[in-house]
Amino acid sequence: MPRSAQINPPAETKPARRTSQRPTIRDVSRLAGVSRMTVSRVLSDPDMVLPATRERVLKAVADLGYVPDRAAGSLSSRRTGFIALMLPTLTNANFAAVAHGLTEALREAEYHLLIAYTDYDMAEEERQLRNLLARRPEAIVLTGAVHRRTATRMLLAADIPVIEIADLPSQPIEHAIGFSNYQVGRTAARYLIDRGFERIGAIAASPDGDVADHRGEERMRGFEDELRLSRRATDLVLRHGSAPVSFHHGAAAIRELLARDDRPQAVFAVSDLSAVGAVMECQRLGVRVPEDVSIMGFGDFEIGGEINPPLTTIHVDFRALGQRTGGMLLDLLSRNAEAGSGEPRIVDVGLRVVERASVKDG
Repeated sequence: MPRSAQINPPAETKPARRTSQRPTIRDVSRLAGVSRMTVSRVLSDPDMVLPATRERVLKAVADLGYVPDRAAGSLSSRRTGFIALMLPTLTNANFAAVAHGLTEALREAEYHLLIAYTDYDMAEEERQLRNLLARRPEAIVLTGAVHRRTATRMLLAADIPVIEIADLPSQPIEHAIGFSNYQVGRTAARYLIDRGFERIGAIAASPDGDVADHRGEERMRGFEDELRLSRRATDLVLRHGSAPVSFHHGAAAIRELLARDDRPQAVFAVSDLSAVGAVMECQRLGVRVPEDVSIMGFGDFEIGGEINPPLTTIHVDFRALGQRTGGMLLDLLSRNAEAGSGEPRIVDVGLRVVERASVKDG
């Protein structure tokens, strides 16, 4: 190629150099030519400042990359603006819906979430709880009602509102918003029994030391109790692998059930994730759903409604659960701290069966 036809490479751009010190409110006031009190007023109550001054301060904040140090003020006021949220996993769409609903409820009051997850490990929950409480949240929301004794002691000593969600304990640490996982299991079993199935199975994770899906196990307990009440065997209730469950879990578990001589006519999966994996594995094996085996899940995940056949499931409105949790928190936090959080509140958000084509109509 002739020299004149060569294309020059683009000039390199140097990355912005990191400053040695974090910008302070004094730096902002100096750059904007206003007092530190004016900077504080712009950041806390901008409508109280003249537009021209406000724009000058906000430009200085942007140019310097200034972030207010909320921790310094919280040392005396005890207000950090943070709510801690403990989830078992971040890959479950229903828990994402909880975080979404909670954020919606708290946003206008300028509270922000600190989120940690445990992978269903109670020892990890204790470690994460210690880390969260060290950051002085104004309240904490935990999934489930089973915790280590040390974790419970930390929560009681924290002197902040505590809400347990996605479960319905008779004696919560303080407050609870959720649903009965035991009733989920009974509802699923009764639904399949009413359609005339005799050989009914279920698939869930197996507890493995500190790693356990206690809420899923409550579903299995309710499912087995309902089978026994109807004089049906529980030997097709399979606990396979460890939490969290997944598509792969459901595929492996249904393979094991279908390999039995007394293969089930219908199967309830502890989560839609396992149920969808089970449907897909049946299709790979040439087993027809629902003609050869009916499959039912829990959680009403979006994918369950999109597969073929679409999945019969049990629905809980997890986004509304998050919103109601946020509403309760705002009410609790608005009270005088000396008055405490009052009597325990237990809110049942309910559940319902969503009928689709993966269960044969009796």
